[in-house]
Amino acid sequence: MSEERDGVPLTNLDQPVFGGASKRDLVDYLDAVSDRILPVLADRPLTVQRILRGQEPFMQKNLPKYTPDFVQRATLWADSSKREVSYALCNDRRTLIWFANQRAVEYHPALMPAGWDHPTHMILDLDPPEGGGFDLAIRAAHLVREALANDGLRGAVKTSGAKGVHVFVPIQAHAIEDVAAATRAVAARAERIDPVLATTAFIREDRHGKVFLDSTRAGGATVAAAYSPRLRDGLPVSFPVGWDDLDSVTPADFTVRTAPGLLGDRDPWAEHMPQPQELPADLIAEGHTIPVARVQAMHEGKRRARARRE
Repeated sequence: MSEERDGVPLTNLDQPVFGGASKRDLVDYLDAVSDRILPVLADRPLTVQRILRGQEPFMQKNLPKYTPDFVQRATLWADSSKREVSYALCNDRRTLIWFANQRAVEYHPALMPAGWDHPTHMILDLDPPEGGGFDLAIRAAHLVREALANDGLRGAVKTSGAKGVHVFVPIQAHAIEDVAAATRAVAARAERIDPVLATTAFIREDRHGKVFLDSTRAGGATVAAAYSPRLRDGLPVSFPVGWDDLDSVTPADFTVRTAPGLLGDRDPWAEHMPQPQELPADLIAEGHTIPVARVQAMHEGKRRARARRE
């Protein structure tokens, strides 16, 4: 017997999605948190990660031709593929449920709403080393918090839903290049506080078992949204955590089955998020002296390749 919600027909709800979770688990979860995840997604070009039966997961930016008319969209030029891409704007419950029925598990919104020319947040993605525990990411998050506080800035923190931590700092309107520079500077300052624990080395082999302070989430990048499920066993979700509670949680605490009960009627991401802040000039200036990680890594990779050949 078919079901529907908000006019969206739902199909094959009892089929498994990933790691012991069913499609019904996914749909029920996203419906339960729709009023909290929608403000995070609203008006932002959306990339989703889907998993179809018998196939590997894939990232979807361009909306398929069968997308219903009620799904709002924004058409943007993509430099990477040299073409226009029709992105979804997930602005209402109906669209979110449609995506869930399409087996869209992960939700990665752009860092700025469609039509804007500046990011709304400065973001650091803290990634523990291979084999390293979540506790290392937590310790690194406290380093970032200290580096921010030294410049009068405050941020909110959430589990990534995988093995790391995301720190979001809401900011006033600044040019993309200045936000990217400030992010590099915060990462560098956090690294200087404890270089034994943390590193800004973009090349994996240069990290030597340290937590990677990823400062590359700027401009055209995306990041998993607060409350987004992740394609991991049990479908964990990216979950907001108070700074004082961070040391006592694990990513496995928050899944599509457990998160709604833990949330109740609250929206901790909105509760914990400070008001937008001005980025200090000294932070931006320092960041502009730090090479862009991806560009630096590309040049270093070429240099190492030449050295091996010689």
